[in-house]
Amino acid sequence: MRSQQSGFTLVEIAIVLVIIGLLLGGILKGQELINSAKVKNLANDFRVIPTYIYAYQDKFKSLPGDDNQATTHLPTVAGVTVNNGDGNGVVGGTLFDATQKPTGEALEFWQHVRLANLAPGPNVQTDAAYVPTNAVGGNIAVASAGTPYILTMTGTYQVCSRGILGKFVKQLDIQMDDGQTNTGSMRAVADTSGAGSAAVATNTINEADPYTVCMTF
Repeated sequence: MRSQQSGFTLVEIAIVLVIIGLLLGGILKGQELINSAKVKNLANDFRVIPTYIYAYQDKFKSLPGDDNQATTHLPTVAGVTVNNGDGNGVVGGTLFDATQKPTGEALEFWQHVRLANLAPGPNVQTDAAYVPTNAVGGNIAVASAGTPYILTMTGTYQVCSRGILGKFVKQLDIQMDDGQTNTGSMRAVADTSGAGSAAVATNTINEADPYTVCMTF
């Protein structure tokens, strides 16, 4: 007897292909939404930090980190050592040292704004979570912009955020500035470049590489 062979009909194959297409479309759309949420969170970091500075100034007539009366202005908390700044009107220190953490008054900045109830986070500088991180896990730092982290940037203060993938850098600059990563108030350099480097142009950014993005204001 001749055995009967069975297989998929064209209609069944078409249905499977449609289902696969819908699943892939859903995955891609979901990833797009996740990426969009990350960019919004990254942008929020740059937007909210200036409010810490201005609110602290309004409250104490001093700059966070630089406040030379911080021990008087801020509440006493058990186990927390508060350090005064030098009061010279500049948030000094470095944005990122060899361990990619701020130093000096740039480090004290976070303790001052937190003890003033302006920002969330731990007050003990040895806490692993003391230096805030962005939506992709890179450290964030704030300092005066007298010596800009990225060459030729101008402004009174600078906020820099590390470890941001190139694909997010481009979207972030479009959302926050002029869409060009080497001009305007927001610029980017490769994470490996370090302080004092020139900003990279948008068309040279590798979307898979990490960058440090700085904004001056």
